[in-house]
Amino acid sequence: MFVPLRATPRDYAWGSSTAIAEVLGSERSGRPEAELWLGAHPGAPTPIADPSTVGGHADLERWLAADPSALGGHGSLPFLLKVLAAAHPLSLQAHPDLHRAAAGFAAENARGVPLDAPHRNYKDALHKPELIVALRDGFEALCGFRELDATDALLAELVASSPDPAAAARITMLRGMLAAPDGLRDTVRTLLEQLPGGLLDALVASAAAPGSGAFDAERTLVGRLAQEYPGDPGIAVALLLNLVTLRAGEALYLPAGNIHAYLRGIGVELMAASDNVLRGGLTPKHVDVPELLEVLEFEPRPVPWLTPTDLGGGLSLFVPDVPDFELLRVDLSGEPSEQGSSFRLPGPGIAIVVDGSVRITGATSSIELGRGGYAFITPDETELRFSGTGTLFLATTQA
Repeated sequence: MFVPLRATPRDYAWGSSTAIAEVLGSERSGRPEAELWLGAHPGAPTPIADPSTVGGHADLERWLAADPSALGGHGSLPFLLKVLAAAHPLSLQAHPDLHRAAAGFAAENARGVPLDAPHRNYKDALHKPELIVALRDGFEALCGFRELDATDALLAELVASSPDPAAAARITMLRGMLAAPDGLRDTVRTLLEQLPGGLLDALVASAAAPGSGAFDAERTLVGRLAQEYPGDPGIAVALLLNLVTLRAGEALYLPAGNIHAYLRGIGVELMAASDNVLRGGLTPKHVDVPELLEVLEFEPRPVPWLTPTDLGGGLSLFVPDVPDFELLRVDLSGEPSEQGSSFRLPGPGIAIVVDGSVRITGATSSIELGRGGYAFITPDETELRFSGTGTLFLATTQA
């Protein structure tokens, strides 16, 4: 069964006012359009275009609760698909693993913290690993702690370009903090709990000075963040992270504990169906430093690229290390395909077309989705065939 959906982008302040409308061919609202949610998450369950086709249920959450057979044996829809468009940096954040999420959710419930309280950390008992695929060149993100040698080289360059000895001394102090045993964890704690006086001004001033060119992107980012979030200690933390720019079609995978922030650009994002976010700066929202430190993975790692598996016929599959979700990209370029490409659906799915027009044919029915069209697919459609000319993303579970 194919069930057409409809959705309205969420108007978070950091969202682009043009990108989602341009990609999906929809009318601009005149407001920021940050995220289009496609899923059954209770925070914003996706409306069903024609409720009469599913017993009168208005949205995916209500329909799937009333008819769990549509999930093919899954107790709930385990993923949430989004189109994300950032014109301004999102907060520095990390997500818990399943154990930490369950414990944190239970503890806050026991303390009587309301689910909608602004200081609440855990909105549910689930983890929230996520992946993002850039839809256009130039998607910028911070993701995970950079190797300490590279961070030290960056800070050494800032020392060399510092406008005065006092600024140089403050940045040298930061280098010393990072070089100490367990320096990364202790440095992040110090920056977020009690930012050393004058350090942020020293970093901003030094980043604005001429450098060698090796760290121009990081220097520019410091200036941007200082304008967006003046005085925020997250600016200093951001200097410790991998900075990456994605081309269209490239993907990142952010597992539990990976500190990250999307800075600018539009992409398709797929995650576990959770709303658990531990923030670490670049935000006016609640920052719980002790809890964040328990969640963060402090081992420096390279950029977490996620390379898809080429299935042939224009199909490529992004598979993370959790069973909750995988993301199929269908690229039917050139002349329209009559025979089409096929994919065996392992569970419930949600499809969205971002270019052209694609027909999906399953075991019992079919649907044609034009640019900006999206639909829920029940698992009994089993083998899916794709034809037409366009680009489609299909979120589903792993087999």
